[in-house]
Amino acid sequence: MVDNYLLTLAIILLCTKAMGLLTKKIHMPQVVGALLAGLLLGPAVFDILVPSEFVTQLSGIGVIVLMFSAGLETDMDSFKKCGLAAFVIAILGVLVPLGGGFALSYFFNGKLIPNDVQDANLFMQNIFIGVILTATSVSITVETLKEMGKLNVPAGNAILGAAIIDDILGIIALTVVTSVADPSGSSEGIGIVLLKIAGFFVFAGAVGYIFYRVFKSWTERAEKDLRRFVITSFVFCLLLSYIAEEYFGVADITGAYLAGLVISQTHRTKYIASRFDHLSYIMLSPIFFASIGINADIPKMTTMIIIFSVVLVLLAVVSKLVGCGIGAKFFGYSTKECIQIGAGMVSRGEVALIVANKGAEVGLMPASFMGPVIIMVIATTIISPILLKMVFKE
Repeated sequence: MVDNYLLTLAIILLCTKAMGLLTKKIHMPQVVGALLAGLLLGPAVFDILVPSEFVTQLSGIGVIVLMFSAGLETDMDSFKKCGLAAFVIAILGVLVPLGGGFALSYFFNGKLIPNDVQDANLFMQNIFIGVILTATSVSITVETLKEMGKLNVPAGNAILGAAIIDDILGIIALTVVTSVADPSGSSEGIGIVLLKIAGFFVFAGAVGYIFYRVFKSWTERAEKDLRRFVITSFVFCLLLSYIAEEYFGVADITGAYLAGLVISQTHRTKYIASRFDHLSYIMLSPIFFASIGINADIPKMTTMIIIFSVVLVLLAVVSKLVGCGIGAKFFGYSTKECIQIGAGMVSRGEVALIVANKGAEVGLMPASFMGPVIIMVIATTIISPILLKMVFKE
């Protein structure tokens, strides 16, 4: 088992690239190879690498850079056009998985948990499984679409917009459920959460506009030593990400994406984006995607839990395809684009694990369900880029 950070980094970079090239050979996105490499290296398979603070922190920076880059490459005109569509897609992409997760948990709860040790509040437990399924981890979709050159097509813009709204709706759903279940009353009320979310977007809009005016004026005057713009952009990204999570309770990746959107309207966007692509490609993205697999530790499984896991994975995929696809259909997207949008929202990634851990803290996440949730996260993380490759095929 490796515990040296330099050797850990070398192994991750070597294995993710090797597996990425292997998956590319079979016409699959390289991100699938990186995810599989992490799974093989971690406790779930060969146990060569273990989760560490070093990998966790680097992967956190990796996903922030990934979402910042997505913001830089977003076509704002196209993004604005899909605003209302993205909202409806996100709403249905939350409601359908929420209802499906509740129904599935209701059916299996008594079979997985003996009656004498069941929590009295089974209704809230069932709701919580639905809340887990509402999560979307768009980072894997972003990397896959970038690799295929499809980030700025209509379906790609709709996915990005819907994913940001989905993240906010997920925060609200999580807050409502945990507020009801937390006996200590330490969870914030739904009104406070909504005010903080609204406050963040007002704050981000005001600060973003000021930064945009100053940065635009500065970049248009300069003709050399452009590296300073890259550093300044990254500082803005990190600060907005930090403020989003620390003071407003909004995911840091939302702040990173909005920072990218602001800078995407300035004079040096292409230069800045190219530098962040290099940074992401060389180190940060491979570490982020590998860390998902490294952190996966699949527990012992009974027959009933295996059945539940399989059904949970199927529901996770189908509920996003149906919910988001129907939402997209309302706004005139073609059937193919509806499937593309649904496929882009399938991955649950680290977002679902964070939600599950929060539920465990307040007694809403039965231990019997944690194994299936981990399997669902791994499966959807790998399935999503494969689906995207299939549905975006010309």
